[in-house]
Amino acid sequence: MENFNMPKHTSFYALGLSYKKADASIRGKFSLDAQAKATLLIQAEAEGIESLIVTSTCNRTEIYGFAQHPYQLIKLLCANSQGTVEEFQEVAYIYKNHDAINHMFRVGTGLDSQILGDFEIISQLKTAFNESKSNGLVNSYLERLVNSVIQASKKIKTQTEISSGATSVSFASVRYIFNNVDDIANKNILLFGTGKIGRNTCENLVKHTKHEQITLINRTKDKAEKLAQKLNVIVKDYSDLQIELQKADVVVVATGAQNPTVDKTILNLKKPLLILDLSIPRNVNENVIDVEGVTLVHLDHLSQITDETLENRKQYIPQAEAIIEEIQEEFISWAKNRKFAPTIHALKEKLNSIKEGELNFQRKKIANFDEEQAELISNRIIQKITNHFVNHLKDGESMEEGIEWIEKVFQLEQEKSLF
Repeated sequence: MENFNMPKHTSFYALGLSYKKADASIRGKFSLDAQAKATLLIQAEAEGIESLIVTSTCNRTEIYGFAQHPYQLIKLLCANSQGTVEEFQEVAYIYKNHDAINHMFRVGTGLDSQILGDFEIISQLKTAFNESKSNGLVNSYLERLVNSVIQASKKIKTQTEISSGATSVSFASVRYIFNNVDDIANKNILLFGTGKIGRNTCENLVKHTKHEQITLINRTKDKAEKLAQKLNVIVKDYSDLQIELQKADVVVVATGAQNPTVDKTILNLKKPLLILDLSIPRNVNENVIDVEGVTLVHLDHLSQITDETLENRKQYIPQAEAIIEEIQEEFISWAKNRKFAPTIHALKEKLNSIKEGELNFQRKKIANFDEEQAELISNRIIQKITNHFVNHLKDGESMEEGIEWIEKVFQLEQEKSLF
């Protein structure tokens, strides 16, 4: 990658792709595992990116950060995933400055989730923030923004019922199984992988089936054993996967692998098998449907299952949006003040310098010069002058022009703010 020397003037972007336009296959190409995210952050720092966070979930992969041009961030994403710039352009969204801020608020508060009111994304946003901060890739602007989004999320969760009722991908998975598999309480269920959605699905299944009918397999056996101990279910070795697939009536796959872990070559079936693939990228090869008796259901299909609970949640959207607007306005106000604060500080220093020069002149000229009174009066005048400029910049339509005019007239030199 080229080494971009970031200028002081950059814009804040939110860009990525989500379930709205990108199907599971495309989302899989752009998904980032822990190693890919870590590499991306290292490259971002090397490229001179001032501040950036990256999230990658089942439903979306996004970058929030400062750049001279969004292509700098797009290149980072494509360089660390299997997706191309051309594929990104077909399904992606790019938001800038205020629109990017608004997008982060809607994502972080569950309003943009595939299942309305799903607050899982906020914990992923926190994790992404902490990873970037540990890499020195979080400036004060991004830190304030993320904290504002977290604040809005908490307020919406506690003051509205937008997340009320039992509805999630795991809930939809269990409901699908119960609606499509007869006598489920006596059927064999295999959970392959212990991803979060898979774990939640397993917990829900335990409530309605016999524990001895559920088997867990994970590449790392101790993770499966911890979950099995909690739920009182059976654990088998990864080497037993093919045998357990033959025994199963239902398989829930949630391995989190970057490539398919189940395909038709390991299926030697003697009875029908329902496979639920709850992973992004897909962990089950589409070729399994070539095997007679196999039904494959993917995450996206389950996410589309709606019920009265989801419909009921929609009535709380206006309340949630009002909370977002309130906290977002507080953030915008802080950002505006932050933008002109260096100029006002430099103006004060300039006026104080003029004051000191004039007081020194008057001390030499006037025998009984009242220094205390002169200091008090001049300080009050400086404060009134700077207050006028602050009010002008706050209320003016073009803050940039106002700042530029003040700096030019008073010949100010000071560090520009990022945003």
